[in-house]
Amino acid sequence: MLYGVRLKMIFCLLKILSIFIVNNAEAKIKQPTSPHIIMILADDMGFDDVSFRGAKEFLTPNIDALAYHGRILDRLYAPSMCTPSRSALLTGKYPIHTGTQHFVISNEEPWGLSTNVTTAAEIFKKAGYATNLVGKWHLGFAKTEYTPTYRGFDYHYGYWGGFIDYYQRRSKMPVPNYNMGYDFRRNLNLECDKLDTYVTDLFTNEAERIIINNKNTKPLFLLVNHLAPHSGNEDNPLQAPAEEIRKFKHIKDPNRRIYAAMISKLDESVGRITAALERANMLENSIIIFYSDNGAPSVGLFSNTGKNWPLRGQKNTPWEGGVRVAGAIWSPLIEARASIFKQPIYVGDWLPTLAEAADVELPKDFELDGISLWSELKNDNTETNYKEREIVHNLDDIWNVVSYMRGPWKYINGTTSNGAYDNLITYREEYDVDPRELRYVVEVRNSATSKALRKYDKYRLTMYRIEQLRDKAAVKCGNLQRSCNALLEECLFNLNDDPCEQNNLVWDTAYKNILNDMRESVESYRKCATKPGNLPGQLEYDPSRHNCAWTNFLEEAPTNNTLDCGYHGPPCLETTDVGGRNSIIHINKFI
Repeated sequence: MLYGVRLKMIFCLLKILSIFIVNNAEAKIKQPTSPHIIMILADDMGFDDVSFRGAKEFLTPNIDALAYHGRILDRLYAPSMCTPSRSALLTGKYPIHTGTQHFVISNEEPWGLSTNVTTAAEIFKKAGYATNLVGKWHLGFAKTEYTPTYRGFDYHYGYWGGFIDYYQRRSKMPVPNYNMGYDFRRNLNLECDKLDTYVTDLFTNEAERIIINNKNTKPLFLLVNHLAPHSGNEDNPLQAPAEEIRKFKHIKDPNRRIYAAMISKLDESVGRITAALERANMLENSIIIFYSDNGAPSVGLFSNTGKNWPLRGQKNTPWEGGVRVAGAIWSPLIEARASIFKQPIYVGDWLPTLAEAADVELPKDFELDGISLWSELKNDNTETNYKEREIVHNLDDIWNVVSYMRGPWKYINGTTSNGAYDNLITYREEYDVDPRELRYVVEVRNSATSKALRKYDKYRLTMYRIEQLRDKAAVKCGNLQRSCNALLEECLFNLNDDPCEQNNLVWDTAYKNILNDMRESVESYRKCATKPGNLPGQLEYDPSRHNCAWTNFLEEAPTNNTLDCGYHGPPCLETTDVGGRNSIIHINKFI
């Protein structure tokens, strides 16, 4: 009898073991082989507003950890404005080839990224990816066909336009006679839930939810387009939670103090998203990219106090301060981690680069301006040899501005804002130092990002390695010899020797042939440029004629009456239930 009992116990154990083996095998089968792709974009962040280049005014330990464990993208370039930058990212094309080269799509304007252009979301969706956009769109919404879920994204949670208030999620365009409009959606539906919650936290929460719900069962393409640190509405441009602002009382400038808090919440988001990937067992097969869409507007329109030091210029200028942005990439698929990637890389390169990384075949007739740099990113650990390439930063024949780079050479002809922002605008703060700087290495290694990534390190992230990378990432300008006034003359710079654009070589006859070649290249691009798609807005598109919301106004008839739209009221109305609890509802019509 005892023998029979033992036999039954052995049989049961074998059955349990077989179920475990089968389930484990099925789980392994379900795990995607294509890498998860997570891109986190800052909006209008300054080149020097990450501490991995040596800034000490406030720290960004999570972003820095991503850079140190992965690769610092030393010369990452993007168009100098929001709409062209995002169109280049999603299409792999220069803005001159999509009609988005002039300024941006303001909310009241009836145009968008051409529907004839294929987006990265469409390509990865066709390849079996779950495609998700959290945050900003800014590529048009006058028609539903311009909006994210019609351009390849399975899901969108965020806003369609250029910016919103960080709490009330409404925006007023800086043009005369237009009203405040609500702009926050889940796919096509207005989302009125969780008003008064800081929007950076909302986006982070949603990104975490998407990652955890994915359960590592399907390759994920997740684009998190943060609002931070873009300014909000003119009457309250810089916003952050009070408890976050108090952390930076060492900063004397009150606006800069708020900006530091905005960046701090952004940095926290990077850490939380990375940690969520680890909890979901997705990190071992992920590619994480962080960068800013363009340089900071230190002063002027939408100014946020961001610093592009030591680069001249700022957002919406042809200079390095407008187009060279802070960025980093991490993936266990990258062999050359814990290094600096010196190769110039353009945001339009991400589509072909990530397609190669994911083994996604692009259509043979697919014409791209971007090039794949996956092999270089993955394997090349050198910091001096790189592939020579060209980048059309801008070719705007409305404002008569050209900014073109080929190899080490950069050519500028014309400028924006009558040259008001053409010089070095900000300086690095040497006195308002973050108290955490004294334990900088500890802060980086104790960050959520570092804790999640360290298990994948080939080499331990030591104090020496961090300090070495931080020192090498610093941009060293050299001496000013002959500057360039783009209002009066053409400009030619050798960025290898002169990264801060201080020495104009146009008048040196030794560079005459190079100058002529640059001019000819610009003319060839000009001949094939698409006409800018910009169209003027009409007052009938104003939110006051559309229930105080920014909506698909070309498809929705305006009301005969106009509403007085502000930070509260329609389309989100506050109600009180019998228990005295407040809630927010969305009303389709306001009567």
